[in-house]
Amino acid sequence: MNPPRTHAHVVLVVLDGVGAGEAPDAAAWGDAGSHTLANTARAVGGLHLPNLARLGLGRIADIAGVAPVAGAAAHHGRLCPRGAGKDSTTGHWELMGCVLEQPLPTYPRGFPRELISSFEQAIGRATLGNVAASGTEILERLGARHLQTGEPIVYTSSDSVFQVAAHEERVPVAELYRWCGVARALLVPPHGVGRVIARPFAGSPGRFARTARRRDFSLAPPRPTVLDGLVAAGRRVLAIGKIDDLFAGRGITRAIHTEDNRDGMRRTLESLRAADADLVFVNLVDFDTMWGHRNDARAFALGLEEFDAFLADLLPALGGDDLLIITADHGNDPTTPGTDHSREYAPVLVVDRHATAGRDLGSGGSFADVGATVARALGVEGTGAGTPLV
Repeated sequence: MNPPRTHAHVVLVVLDGVGAGEAPDAAAWGDAGSHTLANTARAVGGLHLPNLARLGLGRIADIAGVAPVAGAAAHHGRLCPRGAGKDSTTGHWELMGCVLEQPLPTYPRGFPRELISSFEQAIGRATLGNVAASGTEILERLGARHLQTGEPIVYTSSDSVFQVAAHEERVPVAELYRWCGVARALLVPPHGVGRVIARPFAGSPGRFARTARRRDFSLAPPRPTVLDGLVAAGRRVLAIGKIDDLFAGRGITRAIHTEDNRDGMRRTLESLRAADADLVFVNLVDFDTMWGHRNDARAFALGLEEFDAFLADLLPALGGDDLLIITADHGNDPTTPGTDHSREYAPVLVVDRHATAGRDLGSGGSFADVGATVARALGVEGTGAGTPLV
């Protein structure tokens, strides 16, 4: 028998890449000194986040401009990654109670030639690149040649990803998606990368820019997640942003793809007001893709301030029995020399109208505590990983 339901709806917002300080094992991942929130604040001379401050953000870390408000309105703390990884796939899986013991494969020197040859044969054309590279840098390096030949640009990063870039005027986006589906079918163990990512772009040499029609083709989680339990119990799970891609569509009853953070925030508020889902699971990706990977601390800071302003609308829309959880999936410190993800704690803020005051959750919890919290709030069995935060 499932446990009793304790909340009417849960809104779970993942600020993609917004880490809260180096994890205990950060050095082993090359990320010593990373602190996305604090370093971003320092780089811009302080952040103006009054709503997040009232919820308790300033009490979990020393963040310039964000005061440690007494009597925080939300439960507040940091969650430690326990599984093997520092990317969106492993981070989101862990948030939903599926913790990986072994890391997904990565290819810092490019993919094996036989794998690329199989892909080229399947799509009927050669490829460019096959290197680990920044997404913006590789477009400048190979974009013009791609326009001439129509050959897709294949590249990877420090994450377990197989990325395929093509200009929207040279290759129809539907065809790019088809190619990525072909790659997904080829990329099985031992080459079971976490995500195949379609990277459509536009513009001209010197002015190339990735468009909003990115799509992720994810490996399915190896074990059931809290999302699977919710759907099996008849709960409505709405995925906003890239959530359904990260879970290969599993454990989701409806999905909305978004153009940017602003679109994601608007869709979240609309769904909450319509009460059309039991769990509204949101990913706001611009922190990661637009600002963290591009080392743009100023834009990152402005994005945080825009999200803070959005809370002025979201918080009053919560019903008395609703639960709001704000967290992250990994870090992406825009002030570090590299452009990759960072192994960091995730901030966690839990707005629970049942509680008379917010409490300090400390830094001893794990990402999986979020899934355990969602399961308890909506009255389903968890996966056995994590401890409920409320």
